[in-house]
Amino acid sequence: MSSPLVAIEQLSKTFQSPGQSAVQALTPIDFSIQENDFVTVLGPSGCGKSTLLRIVAGLDNPTSGRVSLNNKPILGPGADRGMVFQSYTLFPWLTVAENICYGLVEKGLSKTQQQEICQYYINKVGLKDFADHYPKQLSGGMQQRTAIARALANSPKMLLMDEPFGALDNQTRVMMQELLLGIWEQEKTTVMFVTHDIDEAIFMANRVAIFSARPGRIKTEIAVDFPHPRDYTLKTSPEFMTLKSQITEQIRQEMVDAFAA
Repeated sequence: MSSPLVAIEQLSKTFQSPGQSAVQALTPIDFSIQENDFVTVLGPSGCGKSTLLRIVAGLDNPTSGRVSLNNKPILGPGADRGMVFQSYTLFPWLTVAENICYGLVEKGLSKTQQQEICQYYINKVGLKDFADHYPKQLSGGMQQRTAIARALANSPKMLLMDEPFGALDNQTRVMMQELLLGIWEQEKTTVMFVTHDIDEAIFMANRVAIFSARPGRIKTEIAVDFPHPRDYTLKTSPEFMTLKSQITEQIRQEMVDAFAA
């Protein structure tokens, strides 16, 4: 097997606030992500999933261990990683097109290049009629589509997503899952996707990484071998339900153990 795109080695994280006891969020983790992989990270609330994602994004530093991208240590944020948060993080004073072009302007691309890339991703996420709208004029789903387009427009090696659909209603969430998966099936951008939703984790992933309760560690990796392209009908198949039952039991046991501790 080729070298992984992302290598996480003996990575741990402890939070220490003045006058308070130290809180160990992550116990040493070894994990790798291959290029073009789609990994979902699932586990009990507060288990450190988002902390791990933020460290890979370069937004937090580990207490020990290291994380590298293409064999280079991650020491801070970079254009090689695109981040999409649960909260809507668009610049409110910029239009949809201007938000998508923001990183392209920072890169110094010509106006023509910016317009070509922007138009491509606006079409991809179904917002061609909203290019000149401001975030406040958009629904939550539209804002997240814009955030995804903005992240992808910079051609990152990896897309990092922290509960990106968590604030959406169920119907919009399902549509966004299918949209993102369709883009991934075409673009093959490597994705690390944190979620609390078991159906979402299985439907989107090639692999599901299941976290233990805090202090978090990746206790199990489960391959998801359902063929592509996928659509919502997969979620009602017997094979999907069997895998969901298996994962649900693992997470439930983690929560039972945590409450009993």
